[in-house]
Amino acid sequence: MQKHRGFPGRLTGTDHQFVIRRASKDGPTKIIRRERYRDRKNIDRAADEAFMAALWAHFGEEPFERGNLDAGRLSWLFGREVVPAEDPFDPQSYDALLRIDAAKAEAAFPAVFAADAPPVAFDEDDDDWDE
Repeated sequence: MQKHRGFPGRLTGTDHQFVIRRASKDGPTKIIRRERYRDRKNIDRAADEAFMAALWAHFGEEPFERGNLDAGRLSWLFGREVVPAEDPFDPQSYDALLRIDAAKAEAAFPAVFAADAPPVAFDEDDDDWDE
């Protein structure tokens, strides 16, 4: 499993996780498309936006490996802003390639792509994670 070094581990001050520390003994969690209903809490929306900002800052429009990115968090964006970058796509693989659909991502999260968007702070002190 590829570890995306420096990628934020979670939304600051919350338990909204962005990455996992180690591979699951039972295998990778399947990425699914989760519906984002209008009545979601503001903190859940903020987590989606912060995760998209981190993805965009870290990968841009280039394809990226799922690796240690949290399947639950990816599932909130999957099938819309984050799409498969390979065919066939295995939603239950740490090696699966994904990419950001920039047009859909910008429409859904305009603040992330705004010219005056704040930079994403990447954690450089994540080297203590288990290999």
